[in-house]
Amino acid sequence: MTERCDLLITNVHAATMDPSMPGAYGAIEDAAVAVTGNKIVWIGPRRELPDTAADQIIDGEGQWLTPGLIDCHTHLVYGGHRAGEFARRLGGESYEEVARAGGGIISTVRATRAASAEDLYKKAEPRLKALMREGVTTVEVKSGYGLDLDTELKQLRVARRLAQHLPVNILTTCLAAHALPPEYDGRADEYIDLVCKQILPAVAREQLADAVDMFCENIAFSVEQCQKVIEAAQKLDLPVKVHAEQLARTGATQMAARAGALSVEHIEYITAEDVAAMAESGTAAVLLPGAFYTLKETRVPPVDKLRAAGVPIALSTDLNPGSCPLASLRLMMNMGCNLFGLTPAEALAGVTRAAARALGVCCSRGVLRAGLRADMVLWPMETPDQLAYELGALNPAQVFWGGFGRGIDATAG
Repeated sequence: MTERCDLLITNVHAATMDPSMPGAYGAIEDAAVAVTGNKIVWIGPRRELPDTAADQIIDGEGQWLTPGLIDCHTHLVYGGHRAGEFARRLGGESYEEVARAGGGIISTVRATRAASAEDLYKKAEPRLKALMREGVTTVEVKSGYGLDLDTELKQLRVARRLAQHLPVNILTTCLAAHALPPEYDGRADEYIDLVCKQILPAVAREQLADAVDMFCENIAFSVEQCQKVIEAAQKLDLPVKVHAEQLARTGATQMAARAGALSVEHIEYITAEDVAAMAESGTAAVLLPGAFYTLKETRVPPVDKLRAAGVPIALSTDLNPGSCPLASLRLMMNMGCNLFGLTPAEALAGVTRAAARALGVCCSRGVLRAGLRADMVLWPMETPDQLAYELGALNPAQVFWGGFGRGIDATAG
């Protein structure tokens, strides 16, 4: 009996990234992939493909197919820029010194509050398209540059609108507990009350967020204050993520693990005890080498300990105007290897299956497997190791978003 599908890709090598498959990439040489609707319905060696008829057949020409890339930590909706702060840091000021002098996040807050929703959309669109051109099919977008009810909602609505107009999956995260707004200077507990009692409930009513994040650092909020945000999020049935231990050890990772957080992010200063807590809770680690590079940090995340404990290690851009104005997930793969000691296979896992785990969507994407979304990228390369090694000239030959051939032209402009 002949099986039918919408799309059949043959003569291709598949880096499935499926941990149940042998090898670092879960590779299937000379594979075939069948897609119906927006899901993979069959994948395996071409010689084992059942008798199949397809509306569209693509000859992969011996290229490699990977899952669509996932950027699981971005702040790409914002107003203004902070090029001046870049120059100040080059002159010797630290990120913390710039922030305490009225720069940093607060300078972007002022610009974002002043910008219209239309202006925010127009500025965010090319950043998003830059990611999409590299084969990114899922992006997380955080708020956190409003720090008041109206602007937080504005940021999240813009992120949702981007998903309505571009062929990409967008998950939104409310990061209202990102910094203390100037009007609450000296009243951090009162601002946390505003986040918990007004901003998060309003976000939940409009269904504008898929998760809640918070910045737990000496220049932001304490563990006790972030615990209140976690409890408010849990009452609203919103999963949590935590910016943790980027600049110093605060205990935020232990707090996040106790709460069953999806992920902890940055984590340069975590300890062996923190790693053990993450492994027990199933919390993913999100490494952000672009921020590490931009801020000239020297404390490297303990990748060996994370690896040994079996903690999922995701990589992301942290795309933002201050500490990482770099819209390239492929560059983060290279940095993850060169700066943090990941292998090329770990880097690809970090922007596919581990990134999906960090967003709580590993049941629908992140690996090439029957039943999951057909978010896939076809690459003109001889080995998947090239993805973390070769930048600039190695670009996708084709991107499939839910089985739809997005191509390269779809993200131009």
